[in-house]
Amino acid sequence: MSTTTEPSVRTATGPGLSTGTLVAGLLAVCLAQIGLAIPATLNGLFQSDLHPVGSQLTWISDAFLLPVAVLELTFGLFGDLFGRKRLLVGGAGLLAVGEVVSATASGVHQLWAGQALAGLGAAALFPTSLAILAAGTTSPAQRARVIAMWAALLSTGGFLAPLLGGVTATYGSWRWSFVVVTAVAAASAAISARFAVDSSAPEGRSLDIAGQLTIGLGLFSLLYAIIQGPTDGWASPSIVIAFVLAAVFLAAFVLAEKRAKSPLLRLDLFRNRAFAVASAVAVVGMFAFLGTAYSVSIRLGPVQDQAPMRTGLAFVLLNGITLVMLPLTERLLRTVAPGLLLSVGLLLIAAGDYWAATLPITDSAFTSLILPLGLVGVGFAITVSSITATAVNTVPVHLAGMASATTNLLRDFGFTLGPAVIGAVALSRAASGFSGSLHDSALPGALKGAGAAVLEEGGPLAVNGASAASPKLADLHPLALEALGHGYAIGFVVCGSAALFSALLALVTLRGRAASRDDSSGNPTPVG
Repeated sequence: MSTTTEPSVRTATGPGLSTGTLVAGLLAVCLAQIGLAIPATLNGLFQSDLHPVGSQLTWISDAFLLPVAVLELTFGLFGDLFGRKRLLVGGAGLLAVGEVVSATASGVHQLWAGQALAGLGAAALFPTSLAILAAGTTSPAQRARVIAMWAALLSTGGFLAPLLGGVTATYGSWRWSFVVVTAVAAASAAISARFAVDSSAPEGRSLDIAGQLTIGLGLFSLLYAIIQGPTDGWASPSIVIAFVLAAVFLAAFVLAEKRAKSPLLRLDLFRNRAFAVASAVAVVGMFAFLGTAYSVSIRLGPVQDQAPMRTGLAFVLLNGITLVMLPLTERLLRTVAPGLLLSVGLLLIAAGDYWAATLPITDSAFTSLILPLGLVGVGFAITVSSITATAVNTVPVHLAGMASATTNLLRDFGFTLGPAVIGAVALSRAASGFSGSLHDSALPGALKGAGAAVLEEGGPLAVNGASAASPKLADLHPLALEALGHGYAIGFVVCGSAALFSALLALVTLRGRAASRDDSSGNPTPVG
């Protein structure tokens, strides 16, 4: 399938990046990240207001993340074929609709639906915003600067979201958070429609139906199994079938891409060592980061029942440092070898996670979190820019759309795995720990029975909330608190270990500096 490029459409090798396009692209990625991060600040309020049980709280975050992870490659292709400007406008509009549905939610299921719609809009914004910016750059130095700005605005959205959630929840309702995001989405759509200069790269691209279906079904099956495993049981038929389907569909995706004339994802991109390593680090490293953020949000919200503003301040440490470090990050991208830069960033994330794991759950002082979360924030600032630059700068310019979509897919798949895996690990361990402590305690039999019943019905978070609210169950609270503290401490260790693994992988495999190259055949040139 081919398309005709209109005279107003700037191709991937066009003359330059306009100010309007720059503003539109940066606002779009900031908006998408605000939408992604906003539920994390509000987990405690969702727990107390909507009373989710089992894995339902995890699904609130992953309802947004799932369409992002599943559909980013598809939207990257749509942008290449039909023009990226319309995707910026349409994605912002769809995100606004989803946030309206979320703001009016009367129960957890409507909230899921709203977040899924908003995530569908964000799936268009993440790859399109980077591709439309990269397409307008004319030199490696300019591209490095634009990528650093894009990563900084992504992180800006990450710390604005919890501040927004904290303020609106403190002085109004969690619903107002979604109303404000709706207004930002409307502004983004209007600015993109008015000021962005379109770009596309339709040459050689066409719809890959088999690839789109198999990657979508494969990722959905995998994430469903991970999220529902602790609730349904890892050996239950539904979970086993979901894992089998994930393996089948992902294998089918690889076969489909090998046979497709115009694949959704060119597998030969991964012959480029820098791109392949950046892709692996994008999954594992970003899993570590968002798993950390999710653990912090649950620790401060549903477990310790601290004010939403406190969670907002924690997310400023995790995300806000990226904006402050923008000048330094830009310079590092141009002067430091990618392997070293990625390794340093990921080692800082690992150090912060291991430190956070040592904090007792009874320690509610915010000062205890400043240094460990600060280390994670600095590490993320370095890592997210390095991943993006390494991946996009090592492919030909006309493949910038596919490379940016792939990088965004893998990064956000890692993001999606964060809450899913850490929620599964922490809640499984907390449930086991609470059951053991309850059995060994000297509490009356009736109280033990009540605690076991609440655990069976709603999980350890439900026990923690019910025991804090009801004097009759108050003696269960120390047991639930300790079990959850231990569970999420293990979550921090898992995240730190993932970051450490990624750091070693980058250090060992990326010895040279990545450069942007374009050979005569248009194929990516291997680096190193």
